[in-house]
This record gives sequence, structure tokens and C-alpha cells, in this order.
Amino acid sequence: MKTLGVILSCVVLAQADIYLHNPRGSNNRLDGEGRDVRNNARLYDSQNNNRGGYNVGNLYYYEGTKLSIEWTNQHTCADQNAHCELVLQYMCDDKIRDGTTTTTIPDRHDRCENFDCNTDMKFGMQEDFDYYLNCRTRERNKGLFIADRNLNRNDARRTRQNNNGQRRGYECPEEKDYYPYWHPTPWKDIAVMTNDEERCQYYKTESANVKSRWACVIPREILMERYLRNIIVPNNAEDCAEFEYEGEKVGRWTEFPAHNLPAPDCRLAPWSRDNHNGNGIGGYFNTYDWVIPEGIAHERCILRMRYNISTDDYDPWNTDASSNENDEVEGSTIDYSERFGFANEAAARNRGYIFQNNPTVQIFPDLGVNLALAINTAQFGRTFQDRSHVFAIRERPDELKGVTIHNLNVRGKRGNNQQVYPAVEYDYVPNTLEINTNDYIHIQWTGSNRNPRNNAGNGLAGTDRNNLVMLRNKNYPEGTPGAAFGGLDVVGQWGNNYPMHLTNVSDLTGASMELLQSLALLTPTQYGGEMSQLDDAGTYFDTGPLQFSKAGVLNFMCTRNNAFTNRSQKGRIITRDAPAK
Repeated sequence: MKTLGVILSCVVLAQADIYLHNPRGSNNRLDGEGRDVRNNARLYDSQNNNRGGYNVGNLYYYEGTKLSIEWTNQHTCADQNAHCELVLQYMCDDKIRDGTTTTTIPDRHDRCENFDCNTDMKFGMQEDFDYYLNCRTRERNKGLFIADRNLNRNDARRTRQNNNGQRRGYECPEEKDYYPYWHPTPWKDIAVMTNDEERCQYYKTESANVKSRWACVIPREILMERYLRNIIVPNNAEDCAEFEYEGEKVGRWTEFPAHNLPAPDCRLAPWSRDNHNGNGIGGYFNTYDWVIPEGIAHERCILRMRYNISTDDYDPWNTDASSNENDEVEGSTIDYSERFGFANEAAARNRGYIFQNNPTVQIFPDLGVNLALAINTAQFGRTFQDRSHVFAIRERPDELKGVTIHNLNVRGKRGNNQQVYPAVEYDYVPNTLEINTNDYIHIQWTGSNRNPRNNAGNGLAGTDRNNLVMLRNKNYPEGTPGAAFGGLDVVGQWGNNYPMHLTNVSDLTGASMELLQSLALLTPTQYGGEMSQLDDAGTYFDTGPLQFSKAGVLNFMCTRNNAFTNRSQKGRIITRDAPAK
């Protein structure tokens, strides 16, 4: 583009990671038994620690249901120490797949079955080959700030974070690093969480959900013929109209319609502390409750969460290519004189106050001592991400039309905190679920049989298993029963580690004995076998939508994973009488 594209380009001083915990974030994993990801370029560029992520496990959700998206991010959000944006998106397509090998999908069709990488089921794929083809052959946005980085070539694979054009799956690096992206994208926006709510109107109006995109369209056969010869397709209307191939003008500046979806939700980012992949305020995971839209049912969908973090060393929103390094100055031309109290730019630069890799600054000029700063201009403008495995979105059955359905899932994987970090140990999601008596709950979880075999846990080594049983009645009845929950009857308490005797609990919950047995023993999909620690059960369990029709507070646990020494897998459902209509 000839002018600066609208960007969300941020600045970071250190490694900052983001991990999805529900739905299960892959961090590029498939089903490896090791603690490290086998191939961190399998599907996309995460920039994350290779220890993160969960093995593949697929779920489905009904349209219009509430899904709790949970994550951890390493550095702060909603805090004075840094700027932060969190961007949630999804994409559905028939070609999306998890694959069966950890090898990165080739970018040459002669290396794929039937000479078509888009349909070779062996390889995991999210964005497809044609999307990457357009990225690789499209001119990069030269209006962007790249500081002192040498991008070598001028296609959209080259960014300040990816100056060598490294390929990860079929992702487009320029689209990954900047939001909202100015060219066509298959990603649909869910939400933007930001430190600066004044930006929300901008995010809403510029989203590809509501605003069309433009691109220079060249016949595919020309792109394929010249694909490996570094053809560069213009990224603006004027040059597109003049683009020639073998003496003929072949460019067509084309509008791609908006996704025709509501503008993304935009809100203040939830607070998290610095340098800590952990909980937010109140000791709970940071969560966004996504109401899955109606009318988007598809069997192959994925979720993406991007994390943009910046310090205040310069203004990333108002810094463009005019501040890049040039032949006349060393490093970026950003002027630090006013910010740090120097008489002029020359004085600042003479003391080493230059935006470049590892500058040496002279803080005390009379002492003649220089101090080196650990600065990497490729990391000042860092975007991190995690993506889910494939999941399905399905239409509701007729009998569930018009009712509220909540999803109740399990997060985490086998092992103690040291072994699984930056993934997490087992727990229910949401940990506390508040519903009305006429609401439904869709209980569903999945796991893996290929966790590291020496990770701590009960039952068969390397396996994830879960169940759900009601906890016993509270031990300490003194005081007003249920005072903390508006006077509701409380069944069980989180301090207990023994389940309730099931012959007594159905009258208290409104659930049938068959349902309680199913949740505890994973029937009817599981019948017989060695079940004391659920070893013979499968990794996947699904109740379908169901009701707990009696008002009250139900505390429950997993008998296998509620190991009180270092893990506590307990949850709570608070059911209130439905409001009168």
C-alpha cells in the first residue's frame, strides 16, 4: 500500500505468551507424547513457549449456546505497565483439519496426494493454500514501521517480526501481525479486549465482519506459473490496473464483501499481573463468554486468540514508515529528545538514545560509562497467538429452540503444575456455573491417551480421564444455610473430598438417578471394564443438553483427579428459580 495501513502494532520487551485452555489450545500440537511441541511451525506462528498446548481432542457446540473461553497471558493487561489488546476470532471451512502428521503442510502441490495440498488429509491445515499463495505473491504494506529491520524482499510474508519470510502452515505473516487487516481474511471477529476503550468504535467499524476488503486479483494460473519466481502483485488499485504479464494487463482491483456478521464486541481487557501465566482478579481464570451465533453451523471450525502487547517507548499507533532507518541515520529516526529531556535529537542520539537493536546509552556523561540495553526491534511490535483444534458448531434440535444452553467442559491435562506448565492441571470450565431452572447444560469433555507417561496422576499412565459426581453434604451446618448464595439449599461443599451417597442426591438436585450414574460412570457409552479409576473409559464424554430443575447449589468433583495433595478438580452449579414471565 502507498500509505500506512491501519494497524494494531505493539511493542514488547520480553517473551510474552498466550495459551487457550478452553476450548483446548493446540499451540501447534497434534498428539505428541513429549512435553515440547514437535513442530512449532505446523499450522501457525504462535511465538509461544514450546511447552504449551494440549493434544488434539474434538468437541461440538450448539448454535446460540454460551461457551466460556479461558486463557492465560504471560504479561499484563489492563495495567499501567503495558498496553494490551486481545483479539478473539473464529473460522469455519470444509478444508480445515487437524491432520495425522506433525510435518508442516508443503507449499508445493507435487509433494501432496493427488497434487492438491488443500485436500491431502495427512497434513493439518487451517488457512488454505490459495490464501497463502495470495500472501506470498502480494506486495507488503510499505507504509508500516519496521525500525532498522531488513526485510530482504517485498512480499506480505515479510514483517518486522518475520523479516526472513519463514512459513508456518499457510498463515499470512502480515495478517497475523496486524489487526484489523486491510486485505481479505477468512477470520470472523468475536471480540476485541483493549486497554483503551476509546479505540472500540474504530475496531467495530473497521472489522471485516462489517466492512468489505479489496485486493488485486490475478488469474490463478499466472500466480501458479510464477509462484516460485517471486512475482509481486500490487496491493493498491492504481498499480493493479497497470500490472502486466507477458505484455497484457491482467490485474483486477476487486472488492471482497464483508462477512455480514455483527461488529465484534469491544470492551476493556481483563486485568492480569506482569510476567505470570496465571489467574486474574479474584483468583479466577480470565474468561470471555461467547454466545455462539445462530446460522453458522459447520462441522469444521477453529478459534484463534491473538495477544498484542506494547510498552510506551514510542507511540505505535502514530509511527509509520517515515521513522524507519535510512541512509542518513543509524537506527530508527524516532526522536527521543523531548521524551527524555534532551536539547535536540542530535544530543539524544549522541548519548545512545536510538531505537535500534541493543543500543548503548550514556546515562551519566561525566563518568564515561555506557550501559547496553537488551532491545530487539523485531520484538518491539510483538503479536502472540494460540488456536484451538477443530470443533463443530451444530444446529439445535427442534426441542431446544429458544432455550438457554450453557456449555460445561473440562480443561487441563495430566501432570502436576511443574510438568504441564504453561498448560494447566484439570478443572471444570466454568468452575462456577450460574443458571436458571429452565436453562440447559451441555456437559462434554475430551482428553488424550498420549500425555508424557511419567507425568503425575492417577490411573493408567499417560491418559486423561474425567467424571462428575456430587459432593457429600456440608460438614458445618452452623449459620444460615446457603447465605452466600441468596438462601439456596447447598448440596455438598468444596471442602469435602467424598462424594454424596447417590441414593439420596437425586431428590435434592432434580436430576434422575440415570443421569447421576451416567456422569459418575460415563454410561451409556462405557459399559463394564475396570472403572475404579476410569481406565477403561474413553477420552471423550458427552451428555447432550440436560436440566438440573431444582433451585440450589450443587458442588461436585472428579473422583480420579481430585488428588488433594496438589490438585483439586471440583466445580459448582448454582441453579435459581427462573424469573416469572
